[in-house]
Amino acid sequence: MSQQQKDRPWLFRTYAGHSTAEASNALYRGNLAKGQTGLSVAFDLPTQTGYDSDHELSRGEVGKVGVPVAHLGDMQTLFNDIPLEQMNTSMTINATAPWLLALYIAVAEEQGADVSQLQGTVQNDIIKEYLSRGTYICPPKPSMRMITDVAAFTREHLPKWNPMNVCSYHLQEAGATPEQELAFALATATAVLDDLKEKVPAEHFPAMVGRISFFVNAGIRFVTEMCKMRAFVDLWDEICRERYGVEDPKFRRFRYGVQVNSLGLTEQQPENNVYRILIEMLAVTLSKKARARAVQLPAWNEALGLPRPWDQQWSLRMQQIMAFETDLLEYDDLFDGNPAVDRKVEELKEGARAELAQIDAMGGAVEAIEYMKSRLVESNAERITGIEGGDTTVVGVNRYTEAEESPLTAGDEAIMVADKDAEEDQVARLNAWREARDAQAVKAALDDVREAARTGANIMLPSIKAAKAGATTGEWGDVVRSAFGQYRGPTGVSKNPSNRTEGLEEIREQVNAVSDKLGRRLKFLVGKPGLDGHSNGAEQIAARARDCGMDISYEGIRLTPEEIVTAAREEDVHVVGLSILSGSHIPLIGELMDRMRAENLGHIPVVVGGIIPDEDAKKLMAMGVAKVYTPKDFELNRIMFDIVGLVDAAPIAAE
Repeated sequence: MSQQQKDRPWLFRTYAGHSTAEASNALYRGNLAKGQTGLSVAFDLPTQTGYDSDHELSRGEVGKVGVPVAHLGDMQTLFNDIPLEQMNTSMTINATAPWLLALYIAVAEEQGADVSQLQGTVQNDIIKEYLSRGTYICPPKPSMRMITDVAAFTREHLPKWNPMNVCSYHLQEAGATPEQELAFALATATAVLDDLKEKVPAEHFPAMVGRISFFVNAGIRFVTEMCKMRAFVDLWDEICRERYGVEDPKFRRFRYGVQVNSLGLTEQQPENNVYRILIEMLAVTLSKKARARAVQLPAWNEALGLPRPWDQQWSLRMQQIMAFETDLLEYDDLFDGNPAVDRKVEELKEGARAELAQIDAMGGAVEAIEYMKSRLVESNAERITGIEGGDTTVVGVNRYTEAEESPLTAGDEAIMVADKDAEEDQVARLNAWREARDAQAVKAALDDVREAARTGANIMLPSIKAAKAGATTGEWGDVVRSAFGQYRGPTGVSKNPSNRTEGLEEIREQVNAVSDKLGRRLKFLVGKPGLDGHSNGAEQIAARARDCGMDISYEGIRLTPEEIVTAAREEDVHVVGLSILSGSHIPLIGELMDRMRAENLGHIPVVVGGIIPDEDAKKLMAMGVAKVYTPKDFELNRIMFDIVGLVDAAPIAAE
């Protein structure tokens, strides 16, 4: 095949953003200079959940998992010297998607860009936030309304923009089987399109179907994952034709970007993650029929902490070698007509159709959120049980654990540390921004957003006006909260124990013995302080403790340290377990431990889990934390034994 006939490579992305808009801008420009061909913006948790950087819930979270963008000035800085009209930008943003897109449009207009030429994607998938990621703000129905407001607006003003990226990535991270990932993602897409159909002229609807894109996960079982992508292609084509009557094949094309699986990256022997990432990339690049349009790869050391620019460069080079050194792009689909592949694809499609029928019978994705959440928790429990029991091999974790020390993880520079002064700097600039703007113009613009929310008018135009006037992310978020209300999603953890008994007999005996000594059932409070919505670990700890016979209190995500301490006192618990994966463990746990002592609850053991470097673990222990667990601690039964032992050894409360 000649050079001219080669397929074009996919977009090379790196999911990035941290500390401040200025630091992230430097990172983006550096990555583009190294050959990255698209931007993928990670926003911090306050930005994702509609809070300003100085809000109580933002403490410790600013700039940790992404870049803080509190107003137009931050967005201007983020894209300084990056011409947006020439860029393909993916913004991983959901609850505040209308607002961040409004800021992006405002910056593009300031740059003199033709807005109709802007290319990119705003994730804008609220459904998966209720199921897995947890950065929702409002209840499902008004959230759906805002998703389709964005889509209808882009049809008219940003025709090259993808207004929604149905995100099954986090579903797999939360434990979804391939069939569930297929079904739950497709159910989300149909729920959005059913709503959008009422907002666009009938003659434009097929083209809007064609603008829906997907963001998927590719795990280590790469043959199954490749077949899953082929199943996605077939099922989407089927839905477009049969459900929506879309005739033009180009509007039925399954378009997706991918980040390969981060859930399977191990803290133990982390250098092995390089192989895992490469193998997972094969699933979404080998089959031409189901090849990703954009690929972003995690860094090998993400289970340890914040990757350095060098680590991100290593992942980028992996993509470039695959695209430019191999002959992959010179051939037609390598798997067409393969009987084993065809059988697996049909099996996956059959399972996905059964799940879709169940969801449709419940009224669609919005009505089936609690059902889907419980299914994910159950599937994740089965996955963890398989690793614990050795039925699922994870090299370096439950097999082949003897190893040389990795030279890659040695020294203080092995991972980046978030700038400890970034939050203070961000808050200072936020206050200066508020002082310099026209307060009356901001109020008037926010009133227009409030009125649009009340009347059902499209929320995008007044949001753009508010962005230009200088409103902040938290102010926009407050308007949305006041108009539509806040929401606390289902935890997926039933109050009733499961039927599982294998391997739990000894723990149950210990729980019963300690409960007898206490004079009542051992009570365990599981909490997630801060804005981190990654609830998978907390859910599995709560479910396993429940199955071991403990009395569980778990109310889900986004709690302040004060709320957790109040619950510990009012519910008279015996142990507190906290899960934080955003890197904000030091300030949040510090405040919580101070409050525990102030409330005369210092005798209650506190255990903490998260992505916690060794030095931070020592600091937490010095604060009074009894145990610290990281991703290497995969044996939940061992954690249960620890918890029972801590309660048994805990001192009696002071009078």
